[in-house]
Amino acid sequence: MRLRREPVVITYLELTDPAQLRPAAPPRLPDVRIERVDPPDGGVDRWFYERVGAEHDWTDLLGRTAAQWQAWAERHETWTATVASDRAGFYELDVRRESVQVAYFGLLPAFRGAGLGGHLLTHALRRGLALAPRVWLTTNTRDAPAALPNYERRGLRVFRREPRG
Repeated sequence: MRLRREPVVITYLELTDPAQLRPAAPPRLPDVRIERVDPPDGGVDRWFYERVGAEHDWTDLLGRTAAQWQAWAERHETWTATVASDRAGFYELDVRRESVQVAYFGLLPAFRGAGLGGHLLTHALRRGLALAPRVWLTTNTRDAPAALPNYERRGLRVFRREPRG
């Protein structure tokens, strides 16, 4: 028997004015650090993609080779959040002259619900706005239920919705 999948709706959001950024409160977790992965490391990108994306149907990149992951990492900025030295979340920025896309963003399940998502997103948006006048991202109806509200609370505005499937 085949499982029937609900159609997916992709929501596109953007932030174009630094004054509209609404920073999150500090997370309710001890010893939170956000650091850039430098030098780029495709293994780190793959690790987070597999673990964060497992429950959200992130499958399009699973067939990549180690060399392809490394090439991806070298074209993006990857930042990780740790809590007391444990990997907790990440984001990846696709930097272009006119805009920055938050290509991937997410937390491991054990670190959700303590304000880390808002804190990490604030960091991502500030970094993106330091690089370009526009930061944008997508989310979809298979992402965590808190994703879209978090994006909107930080000041991102919806500019398009697109049904798929």
